[in-house]
Amino acid sequence: MAIPPKPTSMAATTSGGSVDGEEGIARRFWIKFRRESIFAMYTPFVLCLAAGNLKIESFRHYIAQDVHFLKAFAHAYELAEECADDDDAKVAISELRKGVLDELNLHDSFVREWGSDLAKEVTVNSATVKYTDFLVATASGKVDGVKGAGKIATPFERTKFAAYTLGAMTPCMRLYAFMGKKFQTHVDPAEGNHPSRKWIENYSSESFQASALQTEDLLDKLSVSFTGEELDILEKLYYQAMKLEIEFFCAQPLHQPTVIPLVKEHNPAEDRLLIFSDFDLTCTVVDSSAILAEIAIVTAPKSDQARPESQLTRMSSTELRNTWGLLSGQYTEEYEQCIESIMPSEKVEFNYESLRGALEQLSEFEKRANSRVIESGVLKGLNLEDIKRAGERLVLQDGCTGFFRKIVNSESLNANVHILSYCWCGDLIRSAFSAGSVNALNVHANEFTFAESISTGEITTKVESPIDKLQAFDTILKDYGEDRKNLMVYIGDSVGDLLCLLKADIGIVIGSSSSLRRVGSQFGVSFIPLFDGLVKKQKEYVEGSSSNWKGLSGNLYTVSSWAEIHAFILGW
Repeated sequence: MAIPPKPTSMAATTSGGSVDGEEGIARRFWIKFRRESIFAMYTPFVLCLAAGNLKIESFRHYIAQDVHFLKAFAHAYELAEECADDDDAKVAISELRKGVLDELNLHDSFVREWGSDLAKEVTVNSATVKYTDFLVATASGKVDGVKGAGKIATPFERTKFAAYTLGAMTPCMRLYAFMGKKFQTHVDPAEGNHPSRKWIENYSSESFQASALQTEDLLDKLSVSFTGEELDILEKLYYQAMKLEIEFFCAQPLHQPTVIPLVKEHNPAEDRLLIFSDFDLTCTVVDSSAILAEIAIVTAPKSDQARPESQLTRMSSTELRNTWGLLSGQYTEEYEQCIESIMPSEKVEFNYESLRGALEQLSEFEKRANSRVIESGVLKGLNLEDIKRAGERLVLQDGCTGFFRKIVNSESLNANVHILSYCWCGDLIRSAFSAGSVNALNVHANEFTFAESISTGEITTKVESPIDKLQAFDTILKDYGEDRKNLMVYIGDSVGDLLCLLKADIGIVIGSSSSLRRVGSQFGVSFIPLFDGLVKKQKEYVEGSSSNWKGLSGNLYTVSSWAEIHAFILGW
């Protein structure tokens, strides 16, 4: 890509709001630990629960574990009520405790329906014990670095422990409220009356949603005068509760096949997992072309600065900034014009070859734009070391590095990672990943030409366009051969990735590029939220079958973060 249109920000919109100074601490924690809520959602047990086909044996075991957990929850509320100094807070906590007792009544209805009390018959598993012990310990004042509740002398200190207790309980309330609403959208009246439907109805109900909100409001109120140190303790308790919730769901036994995590069906001895990814705005927060231009501008001589005769002739920083501004503006304007010119007048049925023909025109545009950049001389005189340092400091999307690191460091996975990018300088990409200790990946990008570590302004072009990316994708597959079954995942964010996204077995769109969705939709491509797509596949999944992922279906899966990708492919 030469100089891309201004990207749509992905920052913190995935949880329904943005962080600002006016939001309460509970909301800020929920947004900050959005990653953990995603990993909880993408556990096999929760997916089956959402799909409405969780085996009754698994559901009964879960209910038995949940009874123990809810009893600890009710006890924790009781202890918090004792610590609260404010009468209104005491009343609010008492109401919340009654809500937990209502949940236990729901569980009792299952016991009556089944004719046996599994809570008495099933052994409490270690994940449940770990969670309940943490909850009761916190409510009893056993918080690291803080004196116990029994030694509390002042009303404020008692209120502080009530807040700590709420900090350990609020994430569970919010997570269940979130899941209840999410699962409700997947309930199909025609699919029978699975017992889990009562569970979904309860946690999606207005009364439970109100209880979750009330818990958060109470946490905000009780912690309003906290010091920075006390807020740090509260945050650690919230985070620990989120992690324990994931472990609780992971510990639930399943008696059925599931479509997640993706690697569960992967046999390293016979299969090959191929992960392809774009770089700019898929992995990065800022487009690399802007980074390279900024290096050129910052390191360029001033207008009145004397230059050694041996140095490459370069524009001054002022001239570079002006030239870059013109190139960038021209690209943006012409890009939009090109996009409009390749669009069919009406939406058409998905046809890969028709889309490819349209994107060949975009490919010609991208190459012309790159030629203008080279001819302008703006990339002349950059030092390779400056580029590498910039790469090391490049900010990548949250969770991106961790995902790739886990894949390349796994000796048993037999997975290969390929980065396909329009980036003008592959050294920038390699430095960015090396800084995160991700070295064993293959970079397919353009390259600067250097004379004694100084860029000449020329680019060795390899991947400039959608067609180039597709050709690189096909070449990589051909080089691997057919000695093993290849499962291909492509992750991208722009129109330039569209052909590869569709050809891969699984195409994942990250972010919210309007041009990608506009072009794709007009050419008959369907964009499906990944979790919704997985619920549908789980409903269709039967014993002995495979997930049946295949390319050229016209379906792409959308995510808002790398956490979703990680949870789907690798699990917790």
